[in-house]
Amino acid sequence: IPAQAWTYDSETATTTNSAQWRMGADFTKKWKNGLRLGISEELRFDLYNSTTGPAFRKSFTTVALGYSPVQYVKFDAGYTLKVLGPNSTWSDTKKADANEYLRHRVFFSITGSYKFEYVKLYLRERALMEARADSINTLEKSRCAWQLRSRLGAEFYVPGKPVKPYLWCELANTLNAPEYQQKNGHQYICNVRTQAGVKWRLTKLSSLDFYYRFTYGYDRDINITKKKGNIQLTEETLYQHAIGVTYNLDW
Repeated sequence: IPAQAWTYDSETATTTNSAQWRMGADFTKKWKNGLRLGISEELRFDLYNSTTGPAFRKSFTTVALGYSPVQYVKFDAGYTLKVLGPNSTWSDTKKADANEYLRHRVFFSITGSYKFEYVKLYLRERALMEARADSINTLEKSRCAWQLRSRLGAEFYVPGKPVKPYLWCELANTLNAPEYQQKNGHQYICNVRTQAGVKWRLTKLSSLDFYYRFTYGYDRDINITKKKGNIQLTEETLYQHAIGVTYNLDW
């Protein structure tokens, strides 16, 4: 299929650096037949942001259902309600549209893993769709944006200790970015994430997860004016450092 690299009327670039604090809770019910049901909540706050300053950034409320037919394979499907923090598009409450700061996310994933004596390796492939109901130009943005996220990770077991260090790296690739938004006529890698942390077992059923995450984000913001007569491109780059803690309860 021939690909077209668009010529834009104007091209600019922006870079944002941020430091973020995250906290959350994850509750999981497991059954002996391999099924499990999870409910989680996560809050994110920018302690520093070179573009907007410190602020509440996002919240994620997730319900997910998982199934492990065999020891080495796991399937997951779920829904996430994503709430964005205040910004200039809806700061005027008299004109604010709730859909401007709400996103609806659906995901499906398959995970393959193999456990050695002291380490477990896994690979997760996740298809994710994020839908929005606010008013947008579909030539600039997808109303239902699909991504493929590929995560490779390792968990380490320390004999006789209630801690489990881990490390993972994830690539996120766009799947249906509009043609004006594509890079040289192709879909593109929009996020690279790396996380290192340690899970500390408090009791038989509960644990705390302490982690550090670095995110490299890349986005192509398109503005089309005068009935396609003027196409403006802004390449947005993000360097984000985040520390966080999550409480986990499995029963």
